[in-house]
Amino acid sequence: MIFLTFIQKAIIQGIGILFGTAGEIVTEKSGHLNLGIPGLMYMGGIAGLMGAFYYENGVANPNPVLGLLISLLCTLLCSGLGALIYSFLTITMRANQNVVGLALTTFGIGFGNFYGGSISRLAGGVGQVSVATTAKAYQASIPLLNKIPVIGPLLFGYGFLTYVALFLAFAISFFLLKTKKGLNLRAIGENPGAADAAGINLNKYKYIATIAGGAIAGLGGLYFVMEYLGGTWTNNGFGDRGWLAIALVIFSLWDSRKALLGAFLFGALYILYMYIPGLSRAIQELFKMSQYLVTIVVLVITSMQRKRENQGPEMLGIPYFREDR
Repeated sequence: MIFLTFIQKAIIQGIGILFGTAGEIVTEKSGHLNLGIPGLMYMGGIAGLMGAFYYENGVANPNPVLGLLISLLCTLLCSGLGALIYSFLTITMRANQNVVGLALTTFGIGFGNFYGGSISRLAGGVGQVSVATTAKAYQASIPLLNKIPVIGPLLFGYGFLTYVALFLAFAISFFLLKTKKGLNLRAIGENPGAADAAGINLNKYKYIATIAGGAIAGLGGLYFVMEYLGGTWTNNGFGDRGWLAIALVIFSLWDSRKALLGAFLFGALYILYMYIPGLSRAIQELFKMSQYLVTIVVLVITSMQRKRENQGPEMLGIPYFREDR
């Protein structure tokens, strides 16, 4: 039973990371490196919480499903807007991608903590449940199936966003590998000059991919707030999950299907120290670093193999200007 509980907790930990990774894969396939993913996750989480909070406190009998839809829309709009600003600065204004991405992360974390503290105070104190009705809608598992012994809680005992993340992992892979638009997006990341010469609208694809990727990452923040924490907010509560999402992109070799398994592995490593008794604080911190160490090992091995299919987009992080062609 302890092992099954560990697997279930690992899945729960990995889903939030998976959202961030899936969004970043979409973005990076266009040749853009968005280091603002951690900030977008914070923005998505607080936007969903605020939408649900003002809805629940504005009506006498809030409907949990309507609260879910409102919070989901707020998350997509806020994180999508953050990604739009990043896109405008890096694509249209030609600003440095790394600088803008890091600035977006700093802003997003501050934005989330500021408004998260405000919401908590309005709700009666830091850590108080402020959107319990909406959170229940997110946490509701699949009826009947979740009652099956052993496999019920393991496969069907999760909330709405968990299955959205699983769907997105396969849908993104299908889009990139099996559709013409996905092929165009990959071509832009590999050789934007050739894609431009072929008549592909680079800016259009880059904008759409970056905004869509940012919105998907924002769902990771919403998952953490609603499904994982049950509708509460804790300042800096996401920890390093946003950075783990970026590391998982490399670990998964830019494949969202591999990211699905990698997210569960990262989730397991994230909580493994809790299941090993007698560890000192220093050893616990080393366990928390293990995801990054594993990513470094994978990066070194794939670099030595020099297989093109295991590498990132050729022009990742390198701006393209038609007049320089």
